[in-house]
Amino acid sequence: MRNRRAVLATLAGAASLALTLSACGQTTAGGGKARSGEGTIGIVMPTQASQRWVTEGKTMVDDLKGKGYDAKLVYGEDNPKTQVAQIEKLVQDGVDALIIAAIDNKSLNGVLQQAAEAKIPVISYDRLILGTPNVDYYVSFDNEQVGRLQALYIIDQLGLEKGKGPFNIELFAGSPDDNNTQFFFDGAMHLLQPFMDSGQLVVRSGQTTLDKVTTLRWDGPTAQRRLDTILAQSYRSRKVDAILSPYDGISMGVLAALKADGYGSGSKPLPIITGQDAELPSVKSIIKGEQSQTIYKDVRELAGVAVDMANDILNDKTPTVNNRRSYKNGVKAVPARLLQPTSVDKSNYEYVLVAGGFYKDSQLR
Repeated sequence: MRNRRAVLATLAGAASLALTLSACGQTTAGGGKARSGEGTIGIVMPTQASQRWVTEGKTMVDDLKGKGYDAKLVYGEDNPKTQVAQIEKLVQDGVDALIIAAIDNKSLNGVLQQAAEAKIPVISYDRLILGTPNVDYYVSFDNEQVGRLQALYIIDQLGLEKGKGPFNIELFAGSPDDNNTQFFFDGAMHLLQPFMDSGQLVVRSGQTTLDKVTTLRWDGPTAQRRLDTILAQSYRSRKVDAILSPYDGISMGVLAALKADGYGSGSKPLPIITGQDAELPSVKSIIKGEQSQTIYKDVRELAGVAVDMANDILNDKTPTVNNRRSYKNGVKAVPARLLQPTSVDKSNYEYVLVAGGFYKDSQLR
């Protein structure tokens, strides 16, 4: 810690130890002056537009404060250039470690080289940072399992293993600049592809490869516009039976397109729609019988793992990992700690989300 602080002091010079609020980012202090021998952790989140990142940012700040650290929390609001500038400022300010959820996971090589030169350890949070050796650890959920759980839900609900079909399905994936997108899609397609090959599942749009189905920045309106076009071109006299959606925000866009096309009535029921993150609007939609399923990832637990990992690193302890080989960022395999996700639908949301303390029952009414 002493050598790290010396390097940081040289780099930081007279830089302020507090980030300022701006239109493109927010800073939250973790509670007063850093306690002696501990220090400050920079938390770099992608956007406040998604509920999960707000929850995780607050959880990390609170957890770090409880361990005696200060925290500097910034949001890049889905602008990669803003995020690079924020990380550069945190390096200049002399933070002791960085926890980064990347917006564009290929854009951070230069600024992370600055972090490495300042001897600042970097934890890649949920989204693996690519193309740089300067990532020390990765914390996330088992991303392929997320896709498998979404696919299994579709398979079970349609009765595909009982030989039912054919059914029409359309595929959506996440942002092309997010490494998790590939893992989610691969996990789902590993289970769905055999049914597509057998003809039990039919993608009438013909859009089946990852490059055709991604959704930049995981944006719901972008997904809505794409499905609008697909429905108009490929489903004039047919109906879609299932939508593989990787994320709740995309699911909301998908639902808007379906409703605009007349789905949701007795003669034209909504298809099965998957999702991820158990965001409040989607959970309410599931309760109403619109969105079918979401993948719950207890982001409070993930945030706690990241904080424990940073604490271990700064106290010269080896963090606990459970995967050392699978998460290759193009330069090296990044040691990872992976948590397990849970499938949630109308049948179990009360047990998983309410009894588990993620939501209060009053929030879901």
